[in-house]
Amino acid sequence: MRTPENVIAHELVGMRARIVSSANGSLVGLNGTVADETKSMIYLDTAGGRRSAPKEGSVWGLSAPGCEAEVAGSLLSGRPHDRVGARWPRT
Repeated sequence: MRTPENVIAHELVGMRARIVSSANGSLVGLNGTVADETKSMIYLDTAGGRRSAPKEGSVWGLSAPGCEAEVAGSLLSGRPHDRVGARWPRT
């Protein structure tokens, strides 16, 4: 079950996401459904089409049924298959 404490150890594809704050001010407020992710990027399906944004340098608001969390992009960085299922916090 996804909780705010373990959301980064779960698959992001399909979750709702928004950029809460970013080093790139033009990305703040971008929101949509996570369509895909790579080591350094998240791809969102938005009302205006597919958009991409770097993980690093942003704070992401993630939501799924029963779970709302804000996560620093630095915690999401890395290959998704290495992050999913990992124990957090890293020891």
